[in-house]
Amino acid sequence: MSLFAFYPIKYKTEIREAAALYSVDKVLVAGIINAESGFKKDAVSAKGAVGLMQIMPPTADYIAAQTGWGEGFDLRDPRTNIMFGTYYLRYLLDKFGDTKTALIAYNAGEGNVTRWLADARVAVLTTSPYKETNAYVDKVLNSRSFYRFRV
Repeated sequence: MSLFAFYPIKYKTEIREAAALYSVDKVLVAGIINAESGFKKDAVSAKGAVGLMQIMPPTADYIAAQTGWGEGFDLRDPRTNIMFGTYYLRYLLDKFGDTKTALIAYNAGEGNVTRWLADARVAVLTTSPYKETNAYVDKVLNSRSFYRFRV
């Protein structure tokens, strides 16, 4: 099987636009989309996360309020979802200060990461207690070399 099957790419224009707007590495955005939805714009998780970057509706409401996007947005719309997901990634990068911790928070939840870091025994978060999250982070980070030349 070709690597292209494992690392599909769609929505290059939308990824580049959002990455430039929020000063986020476009390759990281593509890796998150691949890990979250496999570039399926209509993806919905069992927990209710929607679209390419798997945004939870309450998180989307927060992002819309912060960015002035307004009401009536469609998380299944690729441009909207990528803008929201990239905004949220920028927020997590700023809050936690490094890519790996931001990715853990993107997958396992900001509240969980904040709680784990509040534990006096945890100086730096290098892994998550969740196997699924660790696999997710590895998948996103490992995809960077492949997406570098495709986005």
